Amino acid sequence: MEKQNGQMNAPHPGTNLPPDYPPQYPSATLQGPPGHTGYPGPQVGYPGPQVGYPGPQAGYPGPQAGYSIPPAGYSGAGPVGFPVQHQPVYNQPGGPAGVPWMPAPPPPSGCPPGLEYLSQIDQILIHQQIELLEVITGFETNNKYEIKNSFGQKIYFAVEDTDCCTRNCCGASRPFTMRIIDNMGQEVITLERPLRCDSCCCPCCLQEIEVHAPPGVPVGYVTQTWHPCLPRFTIQNERREDVLKIIGPCVVCSCCADVDFEIKSLDEETIVGKISKQWTGFVREAFTDADNFGIQFPLDLDVKMKAVMLGACFLIDFMFFERSGNTE
Repeated sequence: MEKQNGQMNAPHPGTNLPPDYPPQYPSATLQGPPGHTGYPGPQVGYPGPQVGYPGPQAGYPGPQAGYSIPPAGYSGAGPVGFPVQHQPVYNQPGGPAGVPWMPAPPPPSGCPPGLEYLSQIDQILIHQQIELLEVITGFETNNKYEIKNSFGQKIYFAVEDTDCCTRNCCGASRPFTMRIIDNMGQEVITLERPLRCDSCCCPCCLQEIEVHAPPGVPVGYVTQTWHPCLPRFTIQNERREDVLKIIGPCVVCSCCADVDFEIKSLDEETIVGKISKQWTGFVREAFTDADNFGIQFPLDLDVKMKAVMLGACFLIDFMFFERSGNTE
């Protein structure tokens, strides 16, 4: 009883204390009577918030349920109010990192799988990769090419598949298989070049390349047409019917200028496109056989014929520009 009376007669916290003495509050274990809503607020002398205290900033976006937009200032976020965009794929097979791939458009009806990319473009850029071993030793290696659209986005990656003996014994005249793969690593186009005569003086056994899309399904051919002065080719469909013609210049020399092979109609009256070997600079032209090409064709051209144009470009490269240093 005396202990309880002593507790009841104890002074209320914060009373009868010096003015500068900090307030004291009861322990959390001491509960008030039923219905008690809480302890009284701070007494006179309670040190309030200091001047300059950085309170919560107005408009701070707190977390929300289903929140998909990062707050402003987030390093990966776009403009406020827009969702985060999907980034382009960078893990392409065989190519350098950092080059985005072209998004796959919806395939048109009757389009072979993998050729839907060609339905949306009217220009193709082909960049051959420089092989350091080939530059240093002169030892011929399998060619590799990046195939891009006009925005620099990769469409395909082309890899030559030829054995070492054939490459170094037959040189630029060698037969080859070129495998063209998409961003998923799937082979979508196959080019087959047989061993043929490489002399313009012989009208028989002229150059040819066969285009398959997908592999095993022929979609067209590129055949050389004999002419004593001009390089001439015929584009054919899968039924060996003539569709277009390609006519090059009399002198195929890429000295400080592009070399254009015109794509014409069958009557040779209308130019519908061109295949251009682009000048890449004296050092690269003199010491390597890594070439850059551009192909232009009508946007509404059949995707199969666009694929055959790729085959024509590779055939022209091997016939006229593959020799090291372009000594032809």
